[in-house]
Amino acid sequence: MTYHPKSDFMRVMMERGFLADCTDYQGLDEALIQGVVPGYIGFDATAKSLHVGSLIQIMMLRWLQKTGHQPITLMGGGTTKVGDPSFRSDERPLLTPEQIADNIDGIKQVFAKYLDYDRAETPALMLNNAEWLDQLNYLDFLRDIGRHFSINRMLSFESVKSRLDREQSLSFLEFNYMILQAYDFLELNRRYGCLVQFGGSDQWGNIVNGIDLTRRVLDHQIFGLTTPLLTTSDGKKMGKSADGAVWLNADMRSPYEFWQFWRNTTDADVGRFLKLYTELPVEDCDRLGALQGSEINEAKIVLANEVTTLCHGAEAAAAAEATSREVFEHGGTGDDLPTLELSAGELSEGISIVQVLVRAGLAKSGKEAKRLISENGARLDDEPLTDAGMMLDAGALSQPLKLSAGKKRHALVKLAD
Repeated sequence: MTYHPKSDFMRVMMERGFLADCTDYQGLDEALIQGVVPGYIGFDATAKSLHVGSLIQIMMLRWLQKTGHQPITLMGGGTTKVGDPSFRSDERPLLTPEQIADNIDGIKQVFAKYLDYDRAETPALMLNNAEWLDQLNYLDFLRDIGRHFSINRMLSFESVKSRLDREQSLSFLEFNYMILQAYDFLELNRRYGCLVQFGGSDQWGNIVNGIDLTRRVLDHQIFGLTTPLLTTSDGKKMGKSADGAVWLNADMRSPYEFWQFWRNTTDADVGRFLKLYTELPVEDCDRLGALQGSEINEAKIVLANEVTTLCHGAEAAAAAEATSREVFEHGGTGDDLPTLELSAGELSEGISIVQVLVRAGLAKSGKEAKRLISENGARLDDEPLTDAGMMLDAGALSQPLKLSAGKKRHALVKLAD
C-alpha cells in the first residue's frame, strides 16, 4: 500500500524495509505523533540466547526508543510453559521452571546491548508474563477471557490450519497459547498503557486476537505491526548457517564467527541487510548495496563491522576484521579463530583428522567430514587435505594447525597447555 507516514518511527519502518503489515497505519501513525507510544514484543525463553532470526525484532524496538517511544521486552516466563505452535509441525518440548529462568537470564544479556533500560525518559521495560499468567484462576479465566474467543475463528488462522491440514497433532495445551498471548497484550495495555505489539508476520493471527480481546474487555484501541519473515536471497531462513543457529550471545557464537556470518552475506542481500541491521543512513545502504564485483566485499565488511559493533562492541568487531584479513588476505592463522585444544593424553595414540574436523565444528558428522575431504573441500594449513585416514599426534601439533572447510570456515587446532 502507499501511505506517507508523519511520525519518525513509521517513516523509519517503511524506508528501511521493516514493515509487512499494520492493523491501522494512520491510527498508529497519529498515536506516535501525539505522544509516547509503548510497544512490545514477546520472546519465549526456549533457549539461553536469541539468534539472528530475532534481530529484526530487536532492531525494531531499538528504533522505537531512538524515535522517542518506549520499548517493552516481554519475557515469556509463563507462555514458554505452553509453547507457541505457530507454523510448527510438532509440539515444543516442555521446559522446567529452572530451565526457563536460566534461559531468561541469558536472553536479557542480549537486550542490554540494544536497549537502554536506565535512561530518564522512555526507559525500556523488561517484563515477564509469568507475573500475571502464573496467578490465573482457570475458571475465572475461562469465564472472563475464554468467552471472547471463537473456536471457528481460531481454527481458520493459518498457523493452526496448516498443522491440521497436514493431520499433525495440535494439543489442547498449544491451542491455549494464542489465548494467553492475546491476554498478554490486554494486560500490558491495562498495566503499562502499551499501544502496539510487534512481531514477525507469522504472529499476525495472535496479534489480531490481542487487539480484539482488548477492545472487547477494555474498549481500548490498540495496534499491531508485523515484519516480513526474512529469508536470504538463496531461500534460506534468516539466522541459520552451515553450522547451525547464529546466536547473539558471545558464549554461544564467538564474535569472530558472528562477524564472519555477516561477511559471508550473499551479494544480493547486502543493501537490504544494511537497512535492517545497521543504523547507517538509507542512502549509504543503497550506495553500498549497489556496488559490483570485488567492491561489494568492502560493503560486506562494513555490514559485518556495524552489526558486530551493535551486538558485541567496536573492539570485538575490529578484532574480527583484523583476524579475517590475516586469515584470508595474508594466509595467517589469526588469534580469534575458533580453537580446538587437544590434550597430550588424547593424542597419545593419535586422533583421526575426520574426528578433528567434527570436534572443531567444521563438519556435523564423520560422514560429512569424509565427504568434505573426498570432494576436496578440506584444507590443512591452506594445503588440500586428501587423506581421510590421516592421524594426528602430539608431534604434528608442535605448532597450531589451521583447518579449513571450504573457503570461508576455519578453525585452529593446537596442543592444550
